[in-house]
Amino acid sequence: MELTNQQWDTMRKICMDAFNSSFHYAIATVNKDGTPHVTPIGSLMLGEDRKGFYFEGYVSALSRNLQHNKRVCVLAVNSGKWSLLKSFFRGRITAPPGVRLMGTATERREATEQEMDQFRRRFRMYRMFKGYNLVWGNLRYVREIHFDAYEPVRIGALTRAVWNE
Repeated sequence: MELTNQQWDTMRKICMDAFNSSFHYAIATVNKDGTPHVTPIGSLMLGEDRKGFYFEGYVSALSRNLQHNKRVCVLAVNSGKWSLLKSFFRGRITAPPGVRLMGTATERREATEQEMDQFRRRFRMYRMFKGYNLVWGNLRYVREIHFDAYEPVRIGALTRAVWNE
């Protein structure tokens, strides 16, 4: 489905709920031989106007795939078990459980100071741990994604009401 600016705030909310439950998104690309490749990304930040960016740190296959095909699909699923169990118990779900966002990635570039600050704010509670610098200490490059379409994550009859079906 085509993604409009009016839907973008809803998509961002769904994605934040998903990120808070699993601490990452899955980004799918296509290998040169046509096979799919999925990469977990914890640094994807969704901004205004159907745009986002992520830091390229440990994504060699993702980067390689974007050299020949810039299209990506981001899967965001709220994987919190309590949310799903409550929905099963009630027989209904109160919020969309996830979404697939499709878009086009740009070329890699150096991160702006604003992007670095946004990233630091998201992960500030982990700064005191030794692993923080090992994983995130040298991130300098980003790619933007311009999103143009979405596909709801459906769980049968549970999600009919939240996706207005």
